Amino acid sequence: MSMMNDMESGTIAAIATAPGAGGVGIIRISGPESLNIITSMFRPSSPSFKGFRPRMLHHGHILDAAGREADDALVVFFKGPHSFTGEDCAEIQGHGGPAVLAALLDSVLSRGARMADRGEFTRRAFLGGKMDLSAAESVMDLIAAEGNLAARTALTAREGSIFCCLTSVKES
Repeated sequence: MSMMNDMESGTIAAIATAPGAGGVGIIRISGPESLNIITSMFRPSSPSFKGFRPRMLHHGHILDAAGREADDALVVFFKGPHSFTGEDCAEIQGHGGPAVLAALLDSVLSRGARMADRGEFTRRAFLGGKMDLSAAESVMDLIAAEGNLAARTALTAREGSIFCCLTSVKES
């Protein structure tokens, strides 16, 4: 992460699901304090829980900023560099009501993360070498796509088809 400045190197968090009520809502966390944050706010439902195993879903109760139970949720931890951003990351998959998500995000922020800037997770993935610039731009295009053709075009770009085609032309 040598390309990141001090502001970009802290732990960030944001609601990763669309605004409004839904059955599931996701809080995404990325940065060096991700594991400490989820550990401090998670109470496992299983007595055999021994800590977060990377890439495994763990069920438990999530505490709000005041230490009260806010939701029961699934939590997953991704050890860097095996994550979207290349950093340690975590996701809290709770209930998708706006009040619940706000309480979960507030709890994460109260434990040392800061609110992510728009597009910051993708920027960190680019700076961390997890994707090239065209892939980063295609992620933003995929999120903004309003129709099937736009989504397919962005997905094709994300998968590198445009780069592969350009490379083939260059090599011929």
